[in-house]
Amino acid sequence: MTATPVRADGTAPPWPAAEFTRRLCAVTAERYHDRHPFNLRMHRGELTPGELRRWIANRFHYQRHIPVKDALVLAKLDRPALRRAWLRRIRDHDGTAEGEGGIERWLRLGEAAGLTRDELWDTSQVLPGVRHAVERYVSFCRRRPALEAVAASLTELSAPDLMRIRIAAFERHYPWIDPSGLAYFRTRVGQGARDGEEALALVHAWARTREQQERAVAALVFKCDVLWELLDSVDRGDSVAGGGP
Repeated sequence: MTATPVRADGTAPPWPAAEFTRRLCAVTAERYHDRHPFNLRMHRGELTPGELRRWIANRFHYQRHIPVKDALVLAKLDRPALRRAWLRRIRDHDGTAEGEGGIERWLRLGEAAGLTRDELWDTSQVLPGVRHAVERYVSFCRRRPALEAVAASLTELSAPDLMRIRIAAFERHYPWIDPSGLAYFRTRVGQGARDGEEALALVHAWARTREQQERAVAALVFKCDVLWELLDSVDRGDSVAGGGP
């Protein structure tokens, strides 16, 4: 086995860009929630209407907090160009007017599945395990440096493929859901690819040392574990907080 090179100061040199990218992509390949049993059952068409509605309602608690965590990341950025670019993510979810944005599209998904908007906004119905997972992620983005908060968002690199699979699964297995309710998934195919590539470029620019690179990888592992924990709770329909895959 070849020893890892060490600098004169005792630190390991940074990984080359290609190796750093490979390690980040390996995290999502191994730990992204597309592999979770609940998602696998969803995509095979095995969920009952009740299970699907439970997922839609509880996942909405995560969706509604995406602009919150993005606002926390935005506050860490020190250049106008960076803030302008990241601000677009908030607009994507909140919209620029009433009836626009990703949160609105998720509400329409809920309505297409037979849920009311009031039911989706009612936080008292959110499973404690889901609430715990979302709080962990928001707190992480509040407390950690910009590098780690942005690196955690790199799950977006895998989102487009998941959205394509999900669209096909809903169209094939859940025809009782109005196709117009799938607009959120369709929109995120393009948005996720764009957001993932932008975040990856930032992580490469900011992670200049091996320690910073390792922290970025760890942040992505953390985010994958959060998504896994959320689905653990939805799968059981109870309050037990889960861990990783």
